[in-house]
Amino acid sequence: MSQQLPYGSWPSPLTASWASSSSLRLDGAGFVGDEVWWGESLPDEGGRVAVMRRRGDGEVEVVLPAPWNARSRVHEYGGGAWAVSDDGDLFFVDKSDQRIRRLRPGGEPEALTPDESGTHYGGLRWQRGVLLAVRERARSEGTPERHIVRIDGATGAHASGVTELAGGSDFVAQPALSPDGSHLAWVAWDHPYMPWDRTRIRVVDLRAPHRVRDVAGGSTAALQPEWTPDGQLVVVDEPTGRWNLYRFDPDADANPAPISPADADTGGGLWVLGTRWYAPLDDGRVVAVRTHGSDQLVVIDRDGGAVPLPVPATARLQIEDVAGSSALVSGTMPGATGLWIVDLDSGEATAVRGGAPDVDAAWIPHARQLTTEGPHGPVHAFAYPPTNPDVEAPTDELPPYLVWVHGGPTSHVGGTADSKVAYFTSRGIGVLDVNYGGSTGYGRSYRERLKGQWGVVDVDDVATAARGLAADGLADPSRLAIEGGSAGGWTVLAALVGTDVFGAGVSRYGVGDARALAAETHDFEARYLDGLIGPLPEAEQVYIERSPLSRPERFRVPLLLLQGDEDAVVPPAQAEAIRDALVAQGVPHAYVLYAGEGHGFRRTETIVHALESELAFLGQVFGFDTPGVAPVELD
Repeated sequence: MSQQLPYGSWPSPLTASWASSSSLRLDGAGFVGDEVWWGESLPDEGGRVAVMRRRGDGEVEVVLPAPWNARSRVHEYGGGAWAVSDDGDLFFVDKSDQRIRRLRPGGEPEALTPDESGTHYGGLRWQRGVLLAVRERARSEGTPERHIVRIDGATGAHASGVTELAGGSDFVAQPALSPDGSHLAWVAWDHPYMPWDRTRIRVVDLRAPHRVRDVAGGSTAALQPEWTPDGQLVVVDEPTGRWNLYRFDPDADANPAPISPADADTGGGLWVLGTRWYAPLDDGRVVAVRTHGSDQLVVIDRDGGAVPLPVPATARLQIEDVAGSSALVSGTMPGATGLWIVDLDSGEATAVRGGAPDVDAAWIPHARQLTTEGPHGPVHAFAYPPTNPDVEAPTDELPPYLVWVHGGPTSHVGGTADSKVAYFTSRGIGVLDVNYGGSTGYGRSYRERLKGQWGVVDVDDVATAARGLAADGLADPSRLAIEGGSAGGWTVLAALVGTDVFGAGVSRYGVGDARALAAETHDFEARYLDGLIGPLPEAEQVYIERSPLSRPERFRVPLLLLQGDEDAVVPPAQAEAIRDALVAQGVPHAYVLYAGEGHGFRRTETIVHALESELAFLGQVFGFDTPGVAPVELD
C-alpha cells in the first residue's frame, strides 16, 4: 500500500551513484571483424576514456588500459579520439599530450605523431587502409590552423610522418575517402559561422591536389559526406529548411537528387568530431536517424521508401558503424544509455553495452510532449511527472518542477527520461525539458529564431513553457526552479534577472558576461556570439544589456553555482563573478568548484556530489526534506 508524503521528500532507491553509473558516456563505437569496440568514459577512473571490446564469444575486455586516456582537444569538445585498423591495431589520441599512438595486440603504445606543443588531433577515421585525422595546430600569431591529414606511420606502406591532404578554411571535419582512394570529401566552414549556420562540402582529387571543388552547402549547413560503393557521394543538406539526404555524382554537373525527403532532420549540431547521423549500406540502402522532437531509426531502400525500426533508444541516437545488414547504434532509452547491434532486415536490436535499465520500469517516468504558444512562436518541451510506485502525494499539493535548459544553445533533447531525470522524479520533483527556439530537431527556421536574440528568445521560451505547465495545473507555480549548463547556464541566469517565474536556479558552468565569453573562449566558439547577439564592437551595448552580470540587482532568488576548475570554454572567472554579485546583493547561494573537471563533469564523485547538492538545495529553498542527502551550506 502506498504511503502519502509531500512532493520532494519521497524515499527512492535511485541514488546519485546509481544515476552516475547508469548514465553511460560513450565515445564512438565500431565493428572490428566479429567484435564490437567502443570508447567509454569511466567515472570511477576520473572520467578516463577507455577503449573496450566485446569479443566474438561475448566476453568484454579493456583494450586501452590506464593510464592512457583517449580524449581529443580539437575544438575543445574533441571527438573521434580513436580508430581501429582491419587488423585490430588501435590508434588513439592521448589526453595528456594529444599525440596519436598505435597500440598493437600484445604490445605497448607507440607514438605516430611528433611531440608538438599546441598541436591536437581528433576525428580519427580508418578508411581504405588509411588513417585520417583532423589536426589543429597553434600558430605564433592569429587563430589555429586546421587540416585533414593522413597519418603515414599507421601502415607499413608509408614512412613515418603526417601528410596534409586538405585545408584552406578555418575549420574542417568529417573526412571521407572514395572507394578507390582517389578523392577526399570533407566539411569546411569559416568564422564567423558555426557548422549549423553555413558550411561547404569540399572534394579534392588526391592525384591532383590543386583540384578542389565545393559540391554542396555555401548558403546552407551541409554535413557528413559519405561515399557509396559505386562512387556516388551522399551528403546531408537543407535547401528545404530540413536536414535531409542527397546523392550525386561529384564529377557531374547534375543537381543533387534527394533521398527520401521528410519533414524531419537527419543531422544536428556538429559539436563533436566523428558524429554521424546516417550510413550507406553496401546493397544501396541507407540507415539514418530522423529527428522531429524524438529520434527515430529508419532504413531507406533504393527507391526512397523509409521503413522505421523500433529500436529502444529514442534520444541522442547515432549511427556508429555498419557492416553488411547490421548497424551499430548508440542512444538513450528510458532509464538507460546503451549501444546496440540492429539487424536492419528484421529490426531486432541486441544490446552490446548498457541498453536496459537496472530498475523496475515503474520508477521511470513517461514523457509528455508539450507545445505552448509563446511570443516568438510555438515552444516544444517534454514534461516528466513525479513517478514513484511506493508513494502518493497529498491531494491538495502540486509538485515542484525543475525546468532544464540544454546547452549549445543549438542542441536538442529527445523526450526520453534518462537516469538523472528519474533521480529527481522518483523523489517527487517533476522535470520539464525545453527545446527552446534555437534548438535543433525542428528545422532551420526554428534554429534561426535565436539569431541575434540569445538572452531574449531562449528566456521567453523557457518562461513560456514553465508558465504553461503551471497554468495546466501540473506544477506548483511557486516552486519552479531552473537548471542548465554552459549556454543553458546563461539562460538560467538571464531568466532569473529577466523574469519572475522561477524561485531558484542552478547554473552549471554558466555564462554571466557575454563580452568576457567572447574575449576568453576558445577559437571554435570565438565568433559564435556574432550570430547569437551581434558582431563586436558594433553590438557591444547589446552584449552589456543582455548579460546577467549587468543587472546584479535583479538577482533575488537562491542560486547554486557548479563549476570545473579546468574549464577552458567557460572559465571559472564567470562563475566567480556571479558569486561575487550574489554576495554583494545578499542573495542566498552556494558555489562549488570541482578540481580536475572541465566543461562537463566526468568523475563519479563530482557527478554524485552535484546531483545530491541540487536535490538538497531544492529542498532547502522549497521547504521539503531530502532524506539521506546532506544540506548545502548557503552563504
